[in-house]
Parts: sequence; C-alpha cells; structure tokens
Amino acid sequence: MFTPIEGRSVMVTGGTAGIGKGIAACFAGAGAKVAITGRDAERGEAAAAELQNAGGEVVYVQADVASGPDAERAVAEVVGRFGGLDVVCANAGVFPSSRLEEMPEQEIDEIFAINVKGTMLTVKAAIPALAASGHGRVILTSSITGPITGFPGWSHYGATKAAQLGFLRTAAIELAGQRITVNAVLPGNVVTEGLDDLGEDYRRTMEASIPLGHLGSVADIGNAALFLATDEAGFITGQTIVVDGGQTLPESVAALGA
Repeated sequence: MFTPIEGRSVMVTGGTAGIGKGIAACFAGAGAKVAITGRDAERGEAAAAELQNAGGEVVYVQADVASGPDAERAVAEVVGRFGGLDVVCANAGVFPSSRLEEMPEQEIDEIFAINVKGTMLTVKAAIPALAASGHGRVILTSSITGPITGFPGWSHYGATKAAQLGFLRTAAIELAGQRITVNAVLPGNVVTEGLDDLGEDYRRTMEASIPLGHLGSVADIGNAALFLATDEAGFITGQTIVVDGGQTLPESVAALGA
C-alpha cells in the first residue's frame, strides 16, 4: 500500500483537457486538492466543474505558463488557496504539425515558449513552495516523440520534448538538496481530444504498432504521475517512465507478427 496523498496540494498546468485533465482527475480521485491551469477561462472553468462533479476538489487558475509573471502569479494563487504546494505536474504543451521545409518561424517560437520555457518557468516559480512542503514533487509530461522516436511533421515538437529531459536531469540535481524530486512521464499514443484531429487512419496505424494492441488512456498517464508523487517514490529523481503499451519495443512492424 502506498502512503495516501489525500489533502496534498497539486498544480497541473495545461490541465483543462487531454492528458492534463486526466492527470488532474487521478490526483483528485486520490483525495488531493488540485488546481488546473490554462489560457482559456471558459474551458478551464468547465473542466474544473466537471472534475468537481466527479468527486474531486478542483479549482481553475487562468495562466499562460510561457510568461514568467503569469507562472509566478499562478503558483502564488494555488499556494494561497490551498495553503501550500506539494506537487507540480508541468504538463502544458502544444503539438502543431509542420514539415521542416514549410515550418513557420512563429510556430517554432510558440512551441518552444510553451513546451520548454513554460516548463522551466513553472518549476522555477514553484521551488520555494515545493521546498517548504518537505516532499516536493515535479512531474513533467514529455513524450516518446523526440526522446525516443520521431514522426514526420513533429521535428519541433520532438525537439521540445527532448529538451524537457535535458532540463529534468540538471534540475533534479539542483533541487535534490531541498528534497524535491524531478521526474517525467513519456506517453505514447493516448486517446485524447487531440487524437481525433489526426484522423481514423492515423489511429488505426498507431494501434497496429503497439504490442498491447490498443491506445493508452489519460488515466494510464495520470496513474504514472500519481506514483511519482507518492512518498514511496521519494528516492526516485531524474528519471523517466515510458507509458506506451510497448510501442517503442519492436525493431520493426514485422517484429509484431513474428
């Protein structure tokens, strides 16, 4: 049995939809006090209300993590509402698709601002509160794309997800003395609202490449994050957990039928 995290304060950036919302649901279901952040107030309030109705204590805090002052304000608001901050899930991210030869410079700037800079600014802003917690946890949502695999149209996305892991390793060393651990979850293909935009052919192709034969759920990612937040995971830092149904294991598609 794991030590309960009931009553602990959790901040999930980009928690208004998709994987972030799934992470928030897992923590709320475990009895944590959860704040979700996002730029769209209407979507954020709706997501918080939905999670509250499911039985969790969830609030919405409007914030753009790519802005240092916004990240600091969001952390301060969470600390003010909950009396502290124990866990930061730096999940906010975007994933536009553009082939390299056609990729707009603005798109590169935006994806790095949110996925990389936003992660760093959020963690930086949260350090004092996480240190005061005595068992601070930072959990990044990276991806298999970039650190392990590649996919056409996502060279900029993959670069940001690999960059998060470069940040993670040094941050884990720097924050260890304050009893703050820093780890990451690397999702494979997961059923979210964003997956629908990629089309049914993409989904079937991805399912065929996964040894377990199906896509993951947002709860699969949330449960991995929840484990990393437990007291029992307190000696784990600077590490990554791949949650992909075995997708990165085969040498080729042929290996799945061998």
